[in-house]
Amino acid sequence: MTEPCDLTAAEARRMIGARQLSPVELLASCRARIEAVNHAVKGVTDTIWPRALEEAKAAERAVMQGDDLPALHGLPMGVKDLDDAEGLINSYGSKIFADNRPTHDDPMVARCRAAGAIVVGKTNVPEFGAGANSNNPVYGPSGNPFDPERTPGGSSGGSAVALATGMLPICTGSDGGGSLRIPAAFCGVVGFRPSPGLVPTDRRGQGWNMIPTLGPMGRTVEDTCLLLSAQAAFDPMDPLSRPIDGGMFLHPRAADPSRLRVAFTEDWGTCPVDPSIRDTFRARIAKLKPLFRACDEISPDMGRAHEAFGVLRATGMLQSQRANYRDPAKRALLGPNMIANYEEGLQYSADDVSWAQSEQTRIYRTVQRVFERYDLILSPTLAVPPFKWSQLYQNEVDGKRMATYYQWFSLTYMISLTGNPSLSLPMGLEPSGTPFGMMITGPAARDLFTLRAALGIEQAVANDPDLRRPVPDLAKLAKAPKITNEYNVSTPPLEARPWGGVPN
Repeated sequence: MTEPCDLTAAEARRMIGARQLSPVELLASCRARIEAVNHAVKGVTDTIWPRALEEAKAAERAVMQGDDLPALHGLPMGVKDLDDAEGLINSYGSKIFADNRPTHDDPMVARCRAAGAIVVGKTNVPEFGAGANSNNPVYGPSGNPFDPERTPGGSSGGSAVALATGMLPICTGSDGGGSLRIPAAFCGVVGFRPSPGLVPTDRRGQGWNMIPTLGPMGRTVEDTCLLLSAQAAFDPMDPLSRPIDGGMFLHPRAADPSRLRVAFTEDWGTCPVDPSIRDTFRARIAKLKPLFRACDEISPDMGRAHEAFGVLRATGMLQSQRANYRDPAKRALLGPNMIANYEEGLQYSADDVSWAQSEQTRIYRTVQRVFERYDLILSPTLAVPPFKWSQLYQNEVDGKRMATYYQWFSLTYMISLTGNPSLSLPMGLEPSGTPFGMMITGPAARDLFTLRAALGIEQAVANDPDLRRPVPDLAKLAKAPKITNEYNVSTPPLEARPWGGVPN
């Protein structure tokens, strides 16, 4: 029998509205699942059960009274541990903020509460969200639901773990180099990177920087759209924000795959990819190809995307970590990756930054030209299967040494550079027995179209055992040993200036 916590968010919400499921019952089911499996994977880091229970009781009363119910009414929610949620520790995965308990909600969290979500707890991240392994000095590592010794990815790793295991039906996330899509791919759920500003934030210090975004995660595309309907809004404090009605994402109509012209690429012409992932991707494309009106391989000229992203990422760290790095007491608490990131940024010149911005613009226009002929671009979300969380990052792919600790997820940061809406859709398992994610990228600013297309593909493969969303063995997780709380990883030093200067 399906437990309430195993229902999709959309199913649970429909049942709540029909008086077939009590919000109190759903919350109790989520709590029981957290208590049963969180010890093995540590997706959830802090909880606030007394308040959540009171809110669930109030949600139940509203249902029984026949009140108008908002989109997320009665749904328990996890908040990524980079966003403030009143009463819950927001540590950023850093010892500097290990005891930081905000007294207010970030605007995005407040919008979700206003839409009826019940904030249950926080979800694990890497230190300050940097890197794609949710392992930090405050809480230690999260484990992959399909193999707790492997990483679930990051930086929204705890959210992906909570969704995949049924601990929570909706969870928030964010994405710079791939932090919504990477853990979604590793854990077999959906992570959607929206167009910059669609989910506004007043916390982005460089307001016009289009690389960092907030966004939704869910077990399905419909669940992801449901959360996005509350997250998307206009906020004049975010200079990238534009007037938007989030309700447009409710109840999306699936696009007909047979009408879609699809392009695909294994590696964007520049990314190292493990042979097993290439083989899995080719097998998936072979199965999907008959669904589409057209399905053609492309190799766009991404130029020096690695260097451009590296320069922009490192110089962005100068803003986000300036106060911590310049304060000796706080700097002593920073991990080696954060110090290396900041010091790399110090090495770049104004000429480097100017070149990187120009190359980003060229790459953006190159990708947009693909959409003059095609509706979507399909690619692997990640170049490697999940690795051991104790490894911290993948330093080699297909025999090639990575220049930085983040180059292994270059498939996702290709699109972070362009800002196109992009989603990781679970598509069965790859040979290691962990989930395989297919990245679906849509035309600039066409978020709803991209989600409708992903929904159409998801529905088309729902009955294929090789392509549908995989589910972890929860009974096995319940019996698994407790994952460590220690941040016991070694990090090889990074080069101070891995990309050199401005290319000739």
